[in-house]
Amino acid sequence: MKEVVIVSVARTPIGSFMGSLSSIPAPKLGAVAIKGALEKINLQPDMVQEVFMGNVVSAGLGQAPARQAAIFAGIPDTVPCTTVNKVCSSGMKSIMLAAQTIALGDAEIVVAGGMENMSMIPHYQHARNGSKFGPIKMEDGMQKDGLVDAYEQVAMGVCADECAVEYNFSREDQDAFAIESYNRSAKAWSEGKFADEVVPVEIPQRRGEPIIFSEDEEYKNVKMEKIPTLRAAFTKEGTVTAANASTINDGGAALVLMSADKAAELGLTPLAKIKGYADAAHEPKWFTTAPAKALPKALAKAGVSIDDVDYFELNEAFSVVGLANMKILGLSADKVNVNGGAVSLGHPLGVSGARI
Repeated sequence: MKEVVIVSVARTPIGSFMGSLSSIPAPKLGAVAIKGALEKINLQPDMVQEVFMGNVVSAGLGQAPARQAAIFAGIPDTVPCTTVNKVCSSGMKSIMLAAQTIALGDAEIVVAGGMENMSMIPHYQHARNGSKFGPIKMEDGMQKDGLVDAYEQVAMGVCADECAVEYNFSREDQDAFAIESYNRSAKAWSEGKFADEVVPVEIPQRRGEPIIFSEDEEYKNVKMEKIPTLRAAFTKEGTVTAANASTINDGGAALVLMSADKAAELGLTPLAKIKGYADAAHEPKWFTTAPAKALPKALAKAGVSIDDVDYFELNEAFSVVGLANMKILGLSADKVNVNGGAVSLGHPLGVSGARI
């Protein structure tokens, strides 16, 4: 099989819920990221052979969101595109599918990533048959299709509270993790560590020139002194709060993958090689610990020992997710999410896996 490399990456800044990016549909955010990734390596859009983009709540976006993003980015309409919905891992699964496509020789240049505008997710009205008596109720699409367990009909945060009990993590443990995440994100931005990956977004205004949005806004919203004072967000005696959970966000991210041979032919220096990947699954409400099941599988496929890895990225859907997986895998905190994670940077559902 062919060796697969990553030659370019780009993401939009992550917008807060109802914040700077709230008026821009997910496919347009995906397009900004795709265009940015292509421009960084001066790759013409017509050289792309396939596109995979993660997107979780597609209601109201129109047909084929991934195809929209590709076409808005200038990729020809002859290029096949696929939208991937694997909830929080949608963006990462898109990269895996792109890598498989290249490894098998089906394509040599593939774009993969994710996009989500959680601010624009609509409410649903089940009114096709009308209402013969009484009110017509609205259902929040974000909760229904993004944030509620489909089997037990509880918020994801309820599952996080169960995880905290199972692995004996206190409220203080989770708050400390969140504070560290915010501190790391602020430090990373102050040191310019995100400068090479973030591309600005032009936000049209009703009058005058567009506003240029160029920096994550979530990490700047925190009030550290309030973190210990917040009430439990999901269960009465719970320890998960609005501060030690990830936030609701908007954004897009994209990567350009190639066969190593094609990258060499084009004179491009790979940023990374894809050595291994893995899916893992167990009882849905225990999504919190799925990374601890997937990571050893990916390392085994890559032929790499966990002791040889310098840095790990674990998606912080909740602080307890980071804590639990670190505990199970025996990871040192100074090696995990060194520039902060979803708790502080934000967690647009279909984007986070690609941002990582």
